Amino acid sequence: MERFHVRIAGDDLVFSAAHFVTLAGDECEGIHGHDYHVAAEVHGPLGDNHYVVDFLTVRKMLRAIIGRLDHRMLLPAGHPSIHIVTGDREIEARFADRRWVLPQSDCLLLPIANTTTELLAGYVARRLLEELQAAGEGSPASVRIELTEGGGFSAACEIG
Repeated sequence: MERFHVRIAGDDLVFSAAHFVTLAGDECEGIHGHDYHVAAEVHGPLGDNHYVVDFLTVRKMLRAIIGRLDHRMLLPAGHPSIHIVTGDREIEARFADRRWVLPQSDCLLLPIANTTTELLAGYVARRLLEELQAAGEGSPASVRIELTEGGGFSAACEIG
């Protein structure tokens, strides 16, 4: 049985963002940032045009998704111990005795439990799969996103 997938990666699929991660439930890193490099795989059958999906369409969708993450402070809206209050112009985040107040325009609240590279990859994968399906672009069986944050560290998530 033949199985097909396409892979899209490149120097233009990069976003820079700040975050902090909670560790072991009661520890919290300081705010820091990464230049995340993104690679996507779309798995599925060949369509009438003998390809899984159009490379250029996937690249355009990825650029739009990661463009919303670029140069933002990424905050996990689903974390049980990080309390976020959104004001008119500011966002306040609290964890234990720590407190951050940031301009709302610099932040992005994500529907994830922690801003780990794994969950960020899952967020991008879900968004890409949703956009491919909404656009009627091929019949993807699954989408795999790999994020590399530098230093040889990367994480991947496959959804489908």
